[in-house]
Amino acid sequence: MRLLAAAATIAACLVVSVAVGAREGAPLAQGLNLTGASAFDSATAQSIRAFEKQVRKRPGAPGPGNDSCRWANDNECDDPDIGTGACALGTDISDCRAIRQGENDSCRWARDGECDEPGFGTGACVQGTDRTDCGAIAWMRNQTDRCDTAFNGVCEEPGQGRSGACAARTDRADCHGRERPLTINDHFFGRDDRVLAPVNQAPWRMMGTLLMDTGESCTATLIARDVIVTAAHCIHGDGNRVNAAARFTTADGQSNARVTAYLIDPRFNYQRFNTTDEIDGMDWALLRLDQPLGDRVGFAGVRNLTGEGRAVALATDLQQAGYSWDTGENLSANLRCRMVVVHNDNTFAHECDTTRGDSGSAFVVRNARGGYDVVGTDSNFRSNPGGPFIYIAVSASAWAARAPDFIAGRSGTPVGQRATGSGRK
Repeated sequence: MRLLAAAATIAACLVVSVAVGAREGAPLAQGLNLTGASAFDSATAQSIRAFEKQVRKRPGAPGPGNDSCRWANDNECDDPDIGTGACALGTDISDCRAIRQGENDSCRWARDGECDEPGFGTGACVQGTDRTDCGAIAWMRNQTDRCDTAFNGVCEEPGQGRSGACAARTDRADCHGRERPLTINDHFFGRDDRVLAPVNQAPWRMMGTLLMDTGESCTATLIARDVIVTAAHCIHGDGNRVNAAARFTTADGQSNARVTAYLIDPRFNYQRFNTTDEIDGMDWALLRLDQPLGDRVGFAGVRNLTGEGRAVALATDLQQAGYSWDTGENLSANLRCRMVVVHNDNTFAHECDTTRGDSGSAFVVRNARGGYDVVGTDSNFRSNPGGPFIYIAVSASAWAARAPDFIAGRSGTPVGQRATGSGRK
């Protein structure tokens, strides 16, 4: 199964955690850790107890509730007591049913040796329906590193004997460790080595969020006063239509600008990209902004590192940062990682800990002038039968020669206008 590192933006409504070690069969309300959960009042607790009682009154029955939440039927339970909290209680019944009634192997992909739950697995199964394959790592369900002080080596979740500065289930690495099984898509090569980037420092201040008008988001990086680079799949949608209507906001949150024009490989085809590995090297996009944000925060140069030979490329230390799905609004960074394979299709496999939301994020290296150069952008995961997922990026070799004309305004397509030949084989 091919997995894109696409963004999954979810606004958490309530924050609750299921107490570790709560005895099996105990009422859900008793198993909740409410300490420090400011969004959780007694009335909410009572409603959960009432809901839990209704669920248990009819064993085996579908239970009360509905699928009226906008996030319903996405395979991920979003109820506040046992899920992400993105839905009101009882409005994501189909996605939460298996967890409430007891996990099982009812998914068609169960018992295939691969965890298919969303979040830490492939996402092909509803949560709780791939028990055999996911059982050993089910503790990771709905755990994130969204806390503003994540990755500092101190567990700060409520009830953990620390300050309680983090909401429940938002300080995963510090509270549960950084080791990750290689059987999941976010395997991070066995260990999560990310840190939170200081966004007022280079090169991180040159990066930011690309928020599409459609609601999706990716990561992008300034390579000129008013030009950013990201992934082509970030500005494509169903039907292979380009929609570059978006706003770029710098990492420090102080500046933003609208996208006015774009440049992509005219051979890029969204459907083909989603279903094959054949055109990964075309997954890049240059976007022009209506404001010269680089005048304030600076911008990176461009370097065709893979064009300097495999030996040089593989021996060069990389840095990378993006808005990972599991770190919320915080920019997560890899301070030192490397390419592991350079491919002939303008892509390279790497060992940097990237995930969904990192799409379009830049891989940078120091240059002789003391600044930074972009050498690639994050793209997708490739399946690897019998082994861990392969992390793929697009080399700057794919677009470096086209960047000068676009930066100078001599090329590009205005937003809202379709590029000639876009998506055609």
